Amino acid sequence: MNILIVEDEPVLREGLTDLLSNAGHQVELAGDGLTAAQRGLDPSFELVLLDIMLPKLNGIEVCRRIRKARPSLPILMLTAMGSEEDKVRGLSAGADDYVTKPFGARELLARVDAMARRIKSVPAEPEIIETNGCRFDLGRCVAKRGNQIIDLTARETGILRWLHQHRSRAVSRAELLEQVWAAQPDMETRTVDVTVANLRHKIERNPATPRIIVSVKGVGYAWGEP
Repeated sequence: MNILIVEDEPVLREGLTDLLSNAGHQVELAGDGLTAAQRGLDPSFELVLLDIMLPKLNGIEVCRRIRKARPSLPILMLTAMGSEEDKVRGLSAGADDYVTKPFGARELLARVDAMARRIKSVPAEPEIIETNGCRFDLGRCVAKRGNQIIDLTARETGILRWLHQHRSRAVSRAELLEQVWAAQPDMETRTVDVTVANLRHKIERNPATPRIIVSVKGVGYAWGEP
């Protein structure tokens, strides 16, 4: 993959460069938020590895700007150890996943490889789903309700695809983590809840009473009514 690394700490930036380059990826660097927000618009980049604490412009705002311009671009955010607030803010801004500092090399490479597999596995043909007044084109990561065009992240698209494919049953949070995030099923399930909440605000007529992605008490989520 062609990866943009956004990190202002020279030692960590160098370590990330060596790690990803040795794994066969192409790597380019940005050391501050303003540079990252500009370079992240380059369509040649297939993944952005984004730190939150950056000079000139913080990573949350960088994520929002890149996500607005490139809704399907995978963004992997680096967050402070144990900072749930950072994780929630990052996911709310449109990040697809996060890795907490300090992180292991194998963990990071596994997350990057999982994103690469998801990109390659996205069907070339359009996947059109119409439900509850909303039309989804999962192949293009967009939805439409009335005249409103709604951009979807790769992660949000993955959730919709998995729930629709398994619409005859409820899907647990652990299953979504494993299948959509390509993470271990014991990973923090709060990640799923935050992402689903953001997605509901985009696609539901009334997020407080969702009809497309419904909650199943004690289990997780299910595809809702037509």
